[in-house]
Order: sequence, then C-alpha cells, then structure tokens
Amino acid sequence: MSAPPVTPDGRYIVVRGRLWRRADPDLPEAERQAHVTALMTARRAVRSALADGDTNALRAARSAVDAAKVALGERGPVWWPGEEDLNRHLARNTHYADWYAGLALDA
Repeated sequence: MSAPPVTPDGRYIVVRGRLWRRADPDLPEAERQAHVTALMTARRAVRSALADGDTNALRAARSAVDAAKVALGERGPVWWPGEEDLNRHLARNTHYADWYAGLALDA
C-alpha cells in the first residue's frame, strides 16, 4: 500500500479525493510519538468499549482520541498562519484542484 499524496504545502494528505489535515511537522519527535501512542491506545479503547457495549467507556475513549488528534494538530486550531482549514473538503473544490488533477494525469 503506497502512502497517500501530500499537498505541496504539506498541510494535508488526500484520501479518496478528500483532504485530511496532517500532524504538525514542527512537533518534536518525542512529543509526536507520545501523542501517537496515546492516540493508538485511545483507538483500542474505542474498539473495546464498542465490543463491550459500554457507553461511558466509549464516550471517554472517543474524548481521548479527540484530545490526541488535537495535540497532534490534526484537529482544533490549524498549525499554520493565515488560511482557513480545508479538512475533509474535496480536493477538486479547493485551491489544490489543479495540483490534484495533475496527480490523476500522472497515475
């Protein structure tokens, strides 16, 4: 499986034509890894809570997922100055449209 394309400015990856915000590249590696570890732990807790049918645990686990994603910069305030967040927008409907169209031609 190949890595998803990354926008030229490094802010987003593209999955099935949709932009998804990347983690803040300025995070120190140790801090980034700690947040990724917390995210993976929280995702396992979501899976476990769903399997157990535990709504309180599910709520707490989903909150932990959100907190880890905010800490990574994938959610919450954008980690770059100026432009709006285009997270979850279709690439073809943004200023990345020409770049994205070029990817299809290269494939």
